[in-house]
This record gives sequence, C-alpha cells and structure tokens, in this order.
Amino acid sequence: MFDRIKKMKSHHQTIFAIIIAVAVISLWRGIWGLMDEYLFPNNYELSLWISVAIGLAILIGTHYAAKELM
Repeated sequence: MFDRIKKMKSHHQTIFAIIIAVAVISLWRGIWGLMDEYLFPNNYELSLWISVAIGLAILIGTHYAAKELM
C-alpha cells in the first residue's frame, strides 16, 4: 500500500500539496479555537501574552533541538 501511495505522490504532487496545506490550516485553526476557549477565557490580554510565551518557548526549544541534530 505504501508503494502505491509513493507512486501516486510522484505523479500528483500538486494534489498532495493541497491536501497537506488543508491539514496544516485545519490543525492551526483547531488549536487556535481551543486556546481561545480554554486558555484564560475571561482575560483576553493574559491569554495573548501566555500564547506568545508558549510560542516562543516552543520555537526556542525546537531551535536548540534542531541544532543538536546537525
């Protein structure tokens, strides 16, 4: 089955790119909605600052993790 998917992937790269883009956007939208609903829903400004801090921590952590892999 995986060989069949690999063969299709090489012939239909545009379709796979669109499917992956929709998946990434859907994931982003879902996470955004959950954070709006559950991350300090009564304090919008605090929710934004905590989101920025979480995002920066993830970016810094993945930067150092990727640096270690090189």
